[in-house]
Amino acid sequence: MAKYRRGRINDAVAEELAIALCDVREPKVNDNFVSITRAEVAPDLKYATVYFSAIGDFDEAAEGLKKCTGMLRHHLAVTLNLRITPELRFVKDGSMEHGAKIARILEEIKSSEPKTKGEDEK
Repeated sequence: MAKYRRGRINDAVAEELAIALCDVREPKVNDNFVSITRAEVAPDLKYATVYFSAIGDFDEAAEGLKKCTGMLRHHLAVTLNLRITPELRFVKDGSMEHGAKIARILEEIKSSEPKTKGEDEK
């Protein structure tokens, strides 16, 4: 049962942080189009690892998110009914680059395969 609860908390934290990013006035966050992809809260709810993606400079976006950590934690404390508001740690989410790499490899494999007789007729 605890696993299910933690999954709901992870989803709620990610959703509320995505909502809170709309109110952030930090130029380093706004200029790099930061979006929250997921969050993982520790079992004791003291720490949360928040994965983000950005269109632009990831290092600058991470620095801007670090500056906004207090405001984002405050938003979580107000909106979520948790006993402890977790400390936030922001990590670059590399899943989009990983997916693009896999797509590129599959495309290379597809283009290097010799065409069969049935494909030429189509």
